[in-house]
Amino acid sequence: MEERRAILIAGPTASGKSAFAMQLARERDGVIVNADSMQVYDQLRVLTARPSVEDEDELPHRLYGHVDIGHSYSVAQWLGDVEAELQRIAGEGKQAIIVGGTGLYFNALTMGLSPIPEVEAEIREYWRREGARRAPQDLFEDLRKLDPLTASGLRETDPQRIVRALEVFQSTGRPLADWQREKGVPLLAEGSWDGFVVAPDRHEIYARADKRFDQMIAEGALEEVRLVREMGLDPGLPGMRALGVKALIDYLDDALSLDEAVEASKTQTRQYVKRQLTWLRRYMISWKHV
Repeated sequence: MEERRAILIAGPTASGKSAFAMQLARERDGVIVNADSMQVYDQLRVLTARPSVEDEDELPHRLYGHVDIGHSYSVAQWLGDVEAELQRIAGEGKQAIIVGGTGLYFNALTMGLSPIPEVEAEIREYWRREGARRAPQDLFEDLRKLDPLTASGLRETDPQRIVRALEVFQSTGRPLADWQREKGVPLLAEGSWDGFVVAPDRHEIYARADKRFDQMIAEGALEEVRLVREMGLDPGLPGMRALGVKALIDYLDDALSLDEAVEASKTQTRQYVKRQLTWLRRYMISWKHV
């Protein structure tokens, strides 16, 4: 492998991409940089399967657990943080290894970020509350009437992207899909990075994810969620959408049994894996599969 400014490793949850990143970091004197939108949150080490303390002691890891779950954290903020880390890693004479499962992060890194203006806080808070209060299908109907262009490219069961489209349209008067056609300058130019995809058979990933969730419960995921629940946070915050948070809060609120909460979390994880695999096939077809 030629020396590149960065090595990028993408893959669905529970695919083994973190182990592959550790292997490359040992071989190439690397620094591992997070590209998972949920592993940025401080309070959810176990539930988001962040690297262990032992892994962090062995090799340098950056942008893990550096954001309080009570704060929003955008793709643009991540991109700015990654830019600073790439400069720092280059100054250290090490290899940057960026690993994660958030496709939007990798697209922003290699294709540029659309120049969407910042949404006013009042508008963002309104639609976040609506997203927590109403069914995604109801929100989708609002979007279909206001912004049919963007709605045509979304699933009516994807509340996060529906809310984003609604807040952008209200704030700018322009469809999100229209803004997304305008690409910025990529942080990593073509030829400056190598991309790898770690994606075993889907059913193998499902089995791994189920086993890992049981392990998370055994290692303290429920206690993490209990502490987050006690913070009384807005359920529309991005960190509150981490896999398993809602179901485990429902258990703590006596709305589900623990077995029901665990099964609901596993089902949600399998659905997420399926979406990740679809993204990888669409956007990372030219990346090396390992």
